[in-house]
Amino acid sequence: MTLATPHLSVRPRRTLADLVANSRVADVALVVGFALLTALAAQITIPLGFTPVPLTGQTFAVLLAGGALGAVRGMASQGLYVALGAIGLPFYAEGDGGWTAATGSTAGYLVGFVVAAGVVGLLAERGQDRRISTAVPAFLAGTVVIYALGAGWLAHSLGIPLTAPAGEPSAVAYGVAPFIVGDVAKAVLAGVLLPTAWQLLDNDPDGGSAGSGRSAR
Repeated sequence: MTLATPHLSVRPRRTLADLVANSRVADVALVVGFALLTALAAQITIPLGFTPVPLTGQTFAVLLAGGALGAVRGMASQGLYVALGAIGLPFYAEGDGGWTAATGSTAGYLVGFVVAAGVVGLLAERGQDRRISTAVPAFLAGTVVIYALGAGWLAHSLGIPLTAPAGEPSAVAYGVAPFIVGDVAKAVLAGVLLPTAWQLLDNDPDGGSAGSGRSAR
């Protein structure tokens, strides 16, 4: 005799946002919320006189957006942030905004925010945000993406080489080197925060939910 086995619908909990977002409305709220968080973090600014790129809290918010929301929502949040600044809201560093700011010498970093959120989000969806040993490298990967796109556009915009001997102008000297220590610290902080949040919020350590009513994306 064959016994019928009840079918259990199992949907993996891919990111932290999936623990709290159970509707499209919640997804939109999270996207908007992280866009505003990035705008707020951008106002934590330390200008550096020798470069047009200031030291800000933006990258920390970008990493959190990707790690907490996943690739699609993370990229959407940063795309919204960039778009709101581009139409004139004072959302960029030092209260800047407008099309000129969005397409100026630091435009590569803005694009980098969107791409980095996607990269970190993809890694988070694969469980890389669950442990410090994997979360920190994931956030460092996002930071490298921001550097690559930001420095590349900075070199083009200012007409300087990407790299140059010490003491000579270069995109790396202006847009990467001064920020490495701070950005590594942000990646480490995010890499500790996300796994800690998982431990506090997730009651299902296997990462799935039997009988979940949430429809697949």
